[in-house]
Amino acid sequence: MWFKNLQIYRLTAPWTLSAEQLEASLAPQAYVPGSSLEMQTQGWTSPRDNGMLVHTVNRQLLLQLCTEKKLLPSTVVNQVTKARAAELEEQQGFKPGRKQMKELKEQITDELLPRAFSIQRSTRVWIDPVNGWLVIDAASSARADEVFKLLLKSLDTLPFAALRTERSPLSAMTDWLAADEAPGGFTVDQDTELRATGEGKATVRYVRHTIEADDVRRHIAAGKQCTRLAMTWSDRVSFVLTESLAVKRVAPLDVLKENTDSSMQNDDERFDTDFALMTGELAKLMADLVQALGGEEQQKKAA
Repeated sequence: MWFKNLQIYRLTAPWTLSAEQLEASLAPQAYVPGSSLEMQTQGWTSPRDNGMLVHTVNRQLLLQLCTEKKLLPSTVVNQVTKARAAELEEQQGFKPGRKQMKELKEQITDELLPRAFSIQRSTRVWIDPVNGWLVIDAASSARADEVFKLLLKSLDTLPFAALRTERSPLSAMTDWLAADEAPGGFTVDQDTELRATGEGKATVRYVRHTIEADDVRRHIAAGKQCTRLAMTWSDRVSFVLTESLAVKRVAPLDVLKENTDSSMQNDDERFDTDFALMTGELAKLMADLVQALGGEEQQKKAA
């Protein structure tokens, strides 16, 4: 159950809610299947399909946001609207105006919605009160924003802030490649992206390709900066760091899998073991990554 992507946030105050209190706060926003006329419905669901909205292992909290969305392609709506507009024109003797077309399109959408297919997706949220992290398993900040909007409806306050470091990932990754040296505890893997800052934004990508230091230095000298860099942490977890400080393509390596004997466990025990392993390893990875980027900006200013 490892998170594949990490949108990372910091707790800005000590976490005081118990799992039971958090459960009660989330309950009013629990997921309820949408009606036939709703384009999108969101709510909290049980991460373990056991009716509980908060799953706890070793003081680590796991939440899950469910999003149900109707699939109604705009091309279909436009096609039906165009045909209906032609019928109207024939009946009334003139083309429908802008206002009439807007109303017609809304009417067509309402008619087609009950027949549209629905898809569901889940977004997992990990709250680490011990080390002060909130992590969302989402590939984009837009998906993370959905989580925060519902959290804002569920909690009185949101004691979270985006993680900020003294050095930007953009400059740090560029320097690591230029020096051909990864920070302590990390190694550079074979995927990277370098992009120019000019209007053309010329981009060079290495995909499963050995990164030659001299080639990379020439690109950097020409004005390109590293926007994505594949790395491995302590020979235990591989990932891709982005310029926005998002961590993507997270994968535990064999050394972690070998140390986990799940053959004698049932599904619930295996899930909890994996969750405990993931949270323990990723908390250390994020701490080391922050250190490699010069530490947290807020902490240094407070000092």
